[in-house]
Amino acid sequence: MLKEFKQFAMKGNVVDLAVGVIIGAAFGKIVESLVNDIFMPIVGALFGGLDFTNYFVGLSKAASGAATYDLAKKAGATLGYGTFITITVNFIIIAWILFMVIKAMNRMKQKDDAAAVPATPAAPSPPSREQELLAEIRDLLKK
Repeated sequence: MLKEFKQFAMKGNVVDLAVGVIIGAAFGKIVESLVNDIFMPIVGALFGGLDFTNYFVGLSKAASGAATYDLAKKAGATLGYGTFITITVNFIIIAWILFMVIKAMNRMKQKDDAAAVPATPAAPSPPSREQELLAEIRDLLKK
């Protein structure tokens, strides 16, 4: 049973998946930083210096009077729509980056495929003398 598990764990797909998950987690942190530290401050500046992380609606009196979203969450029920906006922008950026990466990979693959296939097919060569003789023998045997 241990041998079977080792064979399963060492298959290419499992290792590729593990590498993909690890790289995906690292990529997620990069994109999160890109959104939180670069894009959202720009978007906030365009809308008058607003910080989306503190956009919330308090559903209780204590939460309504809180200065920040974190304090409002501690005080009571809140709707944190600013966090939702930030995460939505994060998703859009990730989707756009993945679209661009896949588009670039498809272009490279098309170039590789075009290089592998000759541009114009070669004209068929005339049959050799041996092929002509074999065809004649075949035709005589059919008769």
